Amino acid sequence: MTRIVIIDSSPLIGLAIVDGLQWLPAIFGTVYLPESVTWEVLPHKNAPGKTAIAHAIEIGWLTIWPEPIKPLLDIDLDAGETDCINVALGHPDKSLLIMDERAGRAVAKEKGLSVTGTAAIIGLAKKQNLIPSAKAAFELLHNSDFRISATVINLILSSVNE
Repeated sequence: MTRIVIIDSSPLIGLAIVDGLQWLPAIFGTVYLPESVTWEVLPHKNAPGKTAIAHAIEIGWLTIWPEPIKPLLDIDLDAGETDCINVALGHPDKSLLIMDERAGRAVAKEKGLSVTGTAAIIGLAKKQNLIPSAKAAFELLHNSDFRISATVINLILSSVNE
């Protein structure tokens, strides 16, 4: 069964900061983002990593979700999170959400969806030898004001023996 991987804006920005968008196809194959997520990070936004995100879409590391998104979830999240969850709800047994925001993750988990985040992807990149050091990636994020809890970082670093 092919897994459908859907990414939200925060992980896009975090991975762009650490030059990690290129890891996505190596780890997951095709990674989708709803058009609403592109509007959160492109063209009139000043999001960190905007150029890298646009490049990743242009060369096919990321793919805009090609179908209309059915409104299966009616909850007060931002448009990108809501659309990511709605795509996943349309394919609940074979989807993986890449999402960092606590509220969105909580709703997704409540609905029985699989969720991962930026920190876990850094760990996967290290485990698959796509990067020499997860710790260096976390330091780049920290220096850019991108926040991941110390507990999560320590858990990932421990899992990759760093």
